Amino acid sequence: MTKILIIDDDNQICDSLSKSLIHEGYEVKCAFDGSDGVTAFRMYEPDLVLLDIMLPKKDGWQVCREIREHSAKPIIMISAKGETIDKILGLELGADDYLVKPFDTKELFARVKAVLRRYSQHGSDDGEIIKFDKLEISLQKYELKIDSTPIDLPPKELQLLYFLASNYNHVFTRDKLLDKVWGFDYPGDSRTVDVHIKRLRERLEGVSEKWALKTVWGVGYKFEVYEN
Repeated sequence: MTKILIIDDDNQICDSLSKSLIHEGYEVKCAFDGSDGVTAFRMYEPDLVLLDIMLPKKDGWQVCREIREHSAKPIIMISAKGETIDKILGLELGADDYLVKPFDTKELFARVKAVLRRYSQHGSDDGEIIKFDKLEISLQKYELKIDSTPIDLPPKELQLLYFLASNYNHVFTRDKLLDKVWGFDYPGDSRTVDVHIKRLRERLEGVSEKWALKTVWGVGYKFEVYEN
């Protein structure tokens, strides 16, 4: 049975969502502050997290960061903070979707199913450590190593690099990368991809002559491997 962890300090919302999700066939656990939410995630090992932002002890931003330090399990942020900048921040921190309160329960169910479906399609390889010359990427551990040295990398940059390296020598348009890495309803634009590629190139510059992040002008980007 698919397990869902709700992290929200509103007892009524937790109770209502729990009953609705259980009725849909999910197993559900609730945590009412950020600190307990992180602990519950480690102990309960859910398949998906519904995460509020305005939480006591640790806010949703911090909870998302801590989960992403060691897990790629799907996170849907649910918050009354509906500004585009809040949505973008949540997705940049590694959330898979962002839903603004109040929301229709049917929309939540649709998003839960969509995120779980995307994860099941791509998540089977997430435990694999991708290795190229002087480069190791683990999405399960959210870890990048260069010459065996761990490198701190924001979640979306790691996800983007993992996706491109998993499909090396394949060219992806900016829109396709937004769809695959950020999700189909990402509120930003294609310039987001350009910014992340630029940052990744700065991190990876001079690491190896056997691979590179390449721009295919007029099309998009690819992780090009010359020798593996």
